[in-house]
Parts: sequence; C-alpha cells; structure tokens
Amino acid sequence: MRRFSYALIAAAAAVVAFPVDSSAQTRPGQESGQGEARRQDDGWNVPRLRLNQRANAGPCPFVKILYDAARYVEMPFEQPGTNNVGYTGEIQGVTANCSYRDNDPITVNMNILFELGRGPQATNDNRTYRYWIAVTDRNTAVLNKEYFDLPVNFRGQQRATVEEEIRGVVIPRAEITTSGSNFEILIGFEVTPEMAEFNRTGSRFRINAGTASAQQ
Repeated sequence: MRRFSYALIAAAAAVVAFPVDSSAQTRPGQESGQGEARRQDDGWNVPRLRLNQRANAGPCPFVKILYDAARYVEMPFEQPGTNNVGYTGEIQGVTANCSYRDNDPITVNMNILFELGRGPQATNDNRTYRYWIAVTDRNTAVLNKEYFDLPVNFRGQQRATVEEEIRGVVIPRAEITTSGSNFEILIGFEVTPEMAEFNRTGSRFRINAGTASAQQ
C-alpha cells in the first residue's frame, strides 16, 4: 500500500453541490459533450472509471488513464519490430472511491492494475517501471503530480500482473459547495516522447511481446 503525500492549494471556484448519488460502482464510461469540452475529452480517448461514491456532499472526481501514457514499450523506434522489444507495460484499469462531507477535503483511495511484459531484448527478470498520478482542475491546470516506482520480478515468465494500492489522495476544497466534479485524477507511465507518439498513433505491441505480433 502506498500513501499519496499531497499538499494542494485550495482550488476551484465555488459551485452548487450536486445531489448525492447513492449508487456505488466503478465502470468504464464516456461523457458526451460539445464544443471545447468535447474536444478536450476526446483527446484523452480512454475509458473513464467513475469513482465509487458514498454519502458525500457531491459527486466524486473522475479518474482516467491518459491515453498517451497508458502503455510502455521499450524499443528502438527507428527500427520498430517485435524482435526489438525490451520491456512493456499497460495500465489495465483503475478502481477507486472517495469521501467528503461538510467542509472536509476530498479523500480518494484507488487500486491500479498493471500488466507488464518481457520482450526478446529484455536483459533480466527485474525491471522497475515508473508511473505518475496527477490531480487536475478539470480540463485545465495540473494542480499536483507525483511519481511512483513499480519494481517487478518476472521470475522467468514473460508476463506479470501487479496491483498497486494508493491511499490518501487529498484534494482541498475552496468552499463547502465545491464539488468533486471540478477535479480529475490522471494516471500514466513515465514515457519518452517517442513512446508517447507510438501510443498516440494507436500502434502497440501485446504484453507478451516475445511471441505476439505488433497490433496496428
């Protein structure tokens, strides 16, 4: 279990609190929208997972996996190919919940599921991946971002699945009426510009890169 050390400035303009949604669920979804908001949401182009909701003062933030950083593929991009792949990774999904009442800050806990792989160019069983979690003022500024190391031992296998437990993402609220819907939590691997472009174009390799073909 990891604890998210957080010290955000009180952010977001006061808004009318939303009615409490008593359902508790975490599932992929897509928000529809128009204009600039629609274009920004389409830019992420990833399933959204609504945070579990309790008896809160309003709705929880959304959590999303950033499309450009959802996958990690080590290879020489001037010579792409299955046989040139080292280590790979993919963020498979997130489940989370939040709580806030009265003038409390928003506290979010989450579990992140990673699937990691070793390709033909992987040199050993051990690999430390790096990923980040960022809290944003929705569709605008990043309020804070923190990096985490994810050590993996493949134990002679090509694939490994790891679930990370993150506790205590705390988002201060400027006003008692500030709703969690003003914020988003984004998750992604630390990737190079070449990796991000590879992801952005939709190209990818399966996790068991040593035996599977590239998927375009």
